[in-house]
Amino acid sequence: MSIDSVAARYVATRQHFLRICEPLEIEDYGLQAAEFASPPKWHLAHTSWFFETFLLKPFVPGYKPVDSLYEVLFNSYYNGIGAQHPRGQRGLLSRPSLADIFAYREHVDRAMLLLLNAVTGHEDEETIVARTVLGIEHERQHQELFFTDLKCSLGVNPLYPRYSAGELEEQGEVSPACWTAFEEGLIEIGYAGDGFCFDNEQPRHRAYLEAFEVANRLVTNSEYQAFVNDGGYERPELWLADGWATVQREQWRSPLHWVDHDDEPLEFTLMGLQPRILARPVTHVSGYEADAYARWAEARLPTEVEWEHVAAMGKAEESGTAMETAEGSSDVSPLSCHPGPAVGDGLQQLYGACWQWTQSAYSPYPGFSASAGAIGEYNGKFMSNQWVLRGGSCVTPPSQARPTYRNFFYPQDRWQFSGIRLAR
Repeated sequence: MSIDSVAARYVATRQHFLRICEPLEIEDYGLQAAEFASPPKWHLAHTSWFFETFLLKPFVPGYKPVDSLYEVLFNSYYNGIGAQHPRGQRGLLSRPSLADIFAYREHVDRAMLLLLNAVTGHEDEETIVARTVLGIEHERQHQELFFTDLKCSLGVNPLYPRYSAGELEEQGEVSPACWTAFEEGLIEIGYAGDGFCFDNEQPRHRAYLEAFEVANRLVTNSEYQAFVNDGGYERPELWLADGWATVQREQWRSPLHWVDHDDEPLEFTLMGLQPRILARPVTHVSGYEADAYARWAEARLPTEVEWEHVAAMGKAEESGTAMETAEGSSDVSPLSCHPGPAVGDGLQQLYGACWQWTQSAYSPYPGFSASAGAIGEYNGKFMSNQWVLRGGSCVTPPSQARPTYRNFFYPQDRWQFSGIRLAR
């Protein structure tokens, strides 16, 4: 990858973050409805902190940060760097102001472009380029989190405010799900290309699969409503023990963002409160809910090995809702920030609809080794007590929608655009 193309991708990605912030009101930038969700202002600053911490400070002699305390305020979880401001208190940071954050981004951008323009022949050229690409992909992940965190925060407002204008279109009936069979055998999984991947996607290794079947599409709102109507949230035999305890503690009775108002089934979206479209994939369900539904449906969740094998077989009709620009930016249209219905025949909705829960624990692949230093904390330190999700959602940058991409969350988490694909 040439330096010019990396610099172009850097600029496009950074500018895109500003574009998706344009619909926000000034008050929206500090919203934090839960400890696991960060305010837009913090995301804007943290992504700049990443470039400053891992590129500008180590590779630009005499680099002067805007404020030395930003190292603490916008450090997410890198213990090797130092202290962090408490995650649950990010929404309390009225200062630095939004104008200060934009100035911080501009300061970092100027320094980064100077670094990239002078990197050819630098003794650390390979490391600088690799870290810049990682920083770009990291920022794209935070652009996805921007949407999920913002939706979580706006969703607690009884006014159900809109991020963007528009209406969800009613869809016709979806055909009953059908099953695609895959034979047993020894396969290989893990990234093996020449482009970018995160370290947890490697090394490529062998895995044995028993014969299995996978549903051709995601579970719909209508199908999940049948689970609710059948007492799914009141039947402990359907739930893992921790899942049942979570249901009781949180008093869950439906997916996050489902709203029943005057007996009308509604759903909160980034376009505000909308009629719940029965044909659309159910979304914002936890891993526990996905597992309970699968058991109720006399099926199970796929393993991540099965999911990757299905995707790698090339039988998917990608129904993504986002477009990518020539510069490689992660353009996601605000109007497409909701999973669409299944279309066509064959396997559908592997990408561009919902992240799909698997039954696999997030753990290292055989031979995995984290990078040295604080940057090695990016993925490896979280390989405990989390489940893997695969595919990508309607707010996932298209460049990151690849068969080997491993997302991971705790099984009680449901503020992501997460849905259900069945296997058996």
